[in-house]
Amino acid sequence: RPVAQVIGEKLANSFWIMAAAWILSGLIGFLMGIIAGAKKGKTADRIISSYALVTASTPAFWVALVLLVVFAVRLKLLPIGLSVPIGDRLIHGILPAAALSITGISNIALHTREKMAQVMESDYVLFARARGESEWSIIRRHGIRNILLPAMTLQFASVSEIFGGSVLVEQVFSYPGLGQAAVTAGLGGDVPLLMGITIISAAIVFL
Repeated sequence: RPVAQVIGEKLANSFWIMAAAWILSGLIGFLMGIIAGAKKGKTADRIISSYALVTASTPAFWVALVLLVVFAVRLKLLPIGLSVPIGDRLIHGILPAAALSITGISNIALHTREKMAQVMESDYVLFARARGESEWSIIRRHGIRNILLPAMTLQFASVSEIFGGSVLVEQVFSYPGLGQAAVTAGLGGDVPLLMGITIISAAIVFL
C-alpha cells in the first residue's frame, strides 16, 4: 500500500486524541497555574504544585497502565483497547487522551504558577489592591493578560511531547494510530513507512 495512504489513515485516528489531550492539558494546566499563583503558599498552591511535580516525573505509559487497570479492568467502564469498529473509536480514545492530558498538565501549570505569582507580587497589583479592586478583577485584568502569551507559547511547544507520548500510550491501549504504526514499522524494518512518519511528525511539530 502507498505510504501516504497508511499515514493518512493512522494520522486521522491519532489526530483527535492528540488534539483533545493538547487542549485539555492546556486549559486545565492554565487554570491550575492561575489558582496556584494567586494563592501562593496556601493549601491550593501546595496541592496543585505537588500534583504537577509528581505528574511531571511520571511516564505517560505508566499513567496509561493505571487508567487501563482502574477504568477498564476493575470498573469495566471503558474498553481495554483494540479500537476496530468505527463507531466505537470515540469511546476507545477516551483513556489514551486522558493519559496524555494528565502528563501534559504539569509543565503549563508550573510555568503559569510562577508567572502568576510574579504578577501578584508586582507594584501595579499592589496599587490595584490599594484602589480597592477585588481579587478576581486583579486576576482577570492584570494576571491573565500578562501570563496568557507565555503560556500559549509553552503550550504550542508541548506538541512534540504529546506526539512522543502518544507512541507509548497507543501501544498500551492497542490503539491503531500513528504512534503504533511507527513502532510497528520500526520493528518490522519498514523503512519507507518509518521515514514517512518521521517527516510528517517533524512537519507537525515544526508547524
